[in-house]
Amino acid sequence: METNDMRRLRILVVLPLYGGSLPVARFCVAALRELGHTAEPFEAPDFYSAYQALSRLKVTSDRLGYLQNSYLQTVSSAVQAKVESFEPDLVLALAQAPLTHQTLKRLKRDGVPTAMWFVEDFRLFTYWQSFAPFYDLFAVIQKSVFLEQLEAVGQPNALYLPLACHPDVHRPLELTPGERRKFGSKLSFMGAGYPNRRMAFRRFVGRDFKIWGTEWEGDHILEPLVQLSGARISSEDCVKIFNATDVNLNLHSSIQADRIVTGGDFVNPRTFELAGCGAFQVVDHRQLLPELFAPDELAVFHSVEEMVEMVDYYQGRPEERLDMARRSRKRALAEHTYAARMQALMEFAAERLNGWPKPKAAVGALADLPEDLARGVSALLERLNLPADASFEDAAHAVRSRSGILSELETTVLFLDEWRKQYG
Repeated sequence: METNDMRRLRILVVLPLYGGSLPVARFCVAALRELGHTAEPFEAPDFYSAYQALSRLKVTSDRLGYLQNSYLQTVSSAVQAKVESFEPDLVLALAQAPLTHQTLKRLKRDGVPTAMWFVEDFRLFTYWQSFAPFYDLFAVIQKSVFLEQLEAVGQPNALYLPLACHPDVHRPLELTPGERRKFGSKLSFMGAGYPNRRMAFRRFVGRDFKIWGTEWEGDHILEPLVQLSGARISSEDCVKIFNATDVNLNLHSSIQADRIVTGGDFVNPRTFELAGCGAFQVVDHRQLLPELFAPDELAVFHSVEEMVEMVDYYQGRPEERLDMARRSRKRALAEHTYAARMQALMEFAAERLNGWPKPKAAVGALADLPEDLARGVSALLERLNLPADASFEDAAHAVRSRSGILSELETTVLFLDEWRKQYG
């Protein structure tokens, strides 16, 4: 199904409380809007500080677990309340989103389709086994065994959906001299301090090598190379690092220090983001990587020794780095954007969910209005950046999303929307 064949959808994206999938969720919201849909984020991170406060109560672990589960149930109930107000065609949750079994059951009972994009390693994060059967759709970044196991636990609607880049963010930048001094180096790595990375990166001690990211505590050899005291790096600063680095290391995570290059299956978001930035990367071999990029688009190594050899080789060949980075960026923009991923997910939903998306009974906001009122509503739609044929529900949602003092017309729209919800 092409984008133009699908009507404008209303999609609620449930963000995780925190973590690596949070920026992915925000990119999904932006991509859905780019495709012309009305995408609304449920801002779960707003609840994270209270969740953290529970762990500071100095109570027993059993009591703490009870309190945390109760709090997450409250947040999940807030998602349900948001669904009742927003009336989405689809609820899309990202990994670690605060949706409980109880809320998922209620959404299914109310006929609200749900989808999860599980952007994590299923072998390391196994909570999917409990939650997967409750979703209508389950998108994953791995294939083969995972897809089979999902069907075995009662989830037949599984879709392989690799990660991506967001071209509005992941792009080449013109950096200031100050930014180049702060973020630049001949060699860098952006990511968490997993055991295999701690072992591998010892090979580069003594070089112009910067490490960015969290969870590097306790490594006295690499600690002097860790920037900003191991603080979490924003998506915007990641892009600056990628652009300011000659050779970006991209070693996928593993908890096994004795197997540094695992040759695993999933491809991490950094692979696509570096490509989107037109930044040169040296990346470890992954089983699914050949399906995504051609051999002349990425410098791929199979061992620690080959990693060191490639770094040495390409650091002295800027033109080769530039050519390869240009090819990888071209591929990323053509095939590996979040807009492409969201479109694939919408098409999968239309294929697997009978009668989805359900036809809307709503008519355009201007329908059957007196001429003077129609002019006012038309001007309101223009101020809200909505098309002239936008539905009344979309107009009401746009008004509700605004801040500041409401006009008389906006107040009327919200009153009528509440009347519609109460009395049909």
